[in-house]
Amino acid sequence: MDLENGTRVLDFILLGFPGSLYLQMSLFILFLIIYILTIMGNLAIIILVLKTHHLHIPMYFLLCNLSFLEIWYTASIFPKTLAIILGRSRTISFTGCILQMYFVFGFGSTENFLLSVMAYDRYLAICHPLHYRTIMDLTLSGKLAFSSWLCGFLVICIPVFLITRLSFCGPNVINHFYCNIDSWIALSCTDTYVMEIAAFVISIIVILCPCLITFLSYIYIISTILRIPSTKGKQKAFSTCSSHLAVVMIWYGSTVLLYVKPSKGTSLEMTKIVNILNTIVTPLLNPFIYTLRNKDVKEALRNCFH
Repeated sequence: MDLENGTRVLDFILLGFPGSLYLQMSLFILFLIIYILTIMGNLAIIILVLKTHHLHIPMYFLLCNLSFLEIWYTASIFPKTLAIILGRSRTISFTGCILQMYFVFGFGSTENFLLSVMAYDRYLAICHPLHYRTIMDLTLSGKLAFSSWLCGFLVICIPVFLITRLSFCGPNVINHFYCNIDSWIALSCTDTYVMEIAAFVISIIVILCPCLITFLSYIYIISTILRIPSTKGKQKAFSTCSSHLAVVMIWYGSTVLLYVKPSKGTSLEMTKIVNILNTIVTPLLNPFIYTLRNKDVKEALRNCFH
């Protein structure tokens, strides 16, 4: 981190969402409500699955993993973002920025792998129903979930290491509400070619490969559902995967738009806007989508309230 002139950047300033006091307070209240709802919604799913015996199957074990991930994913972004909006804590240390980026992208990468595992689970359940219970049990789903977490956090070590090799000689203002890879690249005063190539390759591995697995699974799932003779059978089969498909489309749509690009030429303002969908809206929608679209979860909720 030492530069040629002997200086180095020790901390950064996160701009967040510049605007009037009314805008800042409105965003603070909105984001606080979203944060509370996200934590409560995902925590409710975890408690519901743990307390309901007939939900102790691989599908809902993976759903618990997703909800647990969403809680920590939002926790790595929201508290600092709320402090920035209030204007109380716009400064973040170099180490703090690195750690925030590591956890944000670690959780994000894990979610990509986890969604592909959930798609594979639905593929086995619908396309190979007779062999599903012998192939996909809690042991296998546990191994797949653990692998998703491990791969998600290991792969992010590469860009983190490369960032520590960059030099930052000013300015130290990040036009974002959290520490992002694009922001590091934009602020570096040394050559970032290796960093950009590494980030692009990792995006292919972490985003496009799981995305391909997920959508190939759904191609087989939809083709299998269409061959079911009865309308009731089609509706029942589709209801078991429609909620997951909705989450997948929202998540991968925003993620691909954000990270699968070869250079830093994308507007940081546009990146910030799309990031709101990716890091704030999606974790909020997940528990509600699974609750509203899943018959087993709705039945378990009714039993819980009764």
